[in-house]
Amino acid sequence: MPTPPQRGLAAAGIFLVFGACMAAFAGITLLWPGTVLDKAWALNKPAHEQLAPIGRFAGPLFLLLSALLAAAAVGWFRRRLWGWRLAVGVIALQVAGDFVNLGRGDFLRGASGFIIAGMLLLFLLRPKVREHFR
Repeated sequence: MPTPPQRGLAAAGIFLVFGACMAAFAGITLLWPGTVLDKAWALNKPAHEQLAPIGRFAGPLFLLLSALLAAAAVGWFRRRLWGWRLAVGVIALQVAGDFVNLGRGDFLRGASGFIIAGMLLLFLLRPKVREHFR
């Protein structure tokens, strides 16, 4: 049975893979609207309403984010230092984005995102986590 730190490392890697999949989905549906996949946006209608008008610009950015998250996941599961650094960088950007949302008055999403991403970032920065990467 894996020790708790090993489970935490696996969970963080799975989170990176999940993020890559969701970012790819967002990028694809923004670049090619009107498909059956658009129905999934019902889960987050406000985001779709904000992103759809700028889909041609936002879509490629989501695909880039997906590639970064996928690369971070590969490096993470292979326990490479660059994978850890990439994961830390992407999550730190998420924390910064959530902080900006707080400043813009989006308190619920900004605060919840800031807390969740901040806790994940603190986990990633723990010395015991960092020492698993060469």
